[in-house]
Amino acid sequence: MKNLIYFILLVAVAQILIWYVTNGQFISNFFKKNTLLISFIGVPITYLVTTSTKYGFNYFEKLWPIRLTGFAIGIVVFTILTSYYMNEFINLKTIITIFLCFLIILIQVS
Repeated sequence: MKNLIYFILLVAVAQILIWYVTNGQFISNFFKKNTLLISFIGVPITYLVTTSTKYGFNYFEKLWPIRLTGFAIGIVVFTILTSYYMNEFINLKTIITIFLCFLIILIQVS
């Protein structure tokens, strides 16, 4: 269970950082003016993703559940941050997609 918790936390942190690296240019002049500098955050993100994969594999003992669960966590993180910063509010399609993401996570964890 500890491996699952570490996996989920590391994936969530990595997805949050990825959102800022790719979309920060739309919310901050610093990100817009320093794209090369911001791209170096990719190194710690890669470490987080690689480490999360290790914990995920220790829990699931397969790669597909890691990919599907990571995808679902990424969608949820993207939805939250995009709604907050970009005022792209959640519509019915997004609600259904988030619901499906939670189903993916539940299916893979059970």
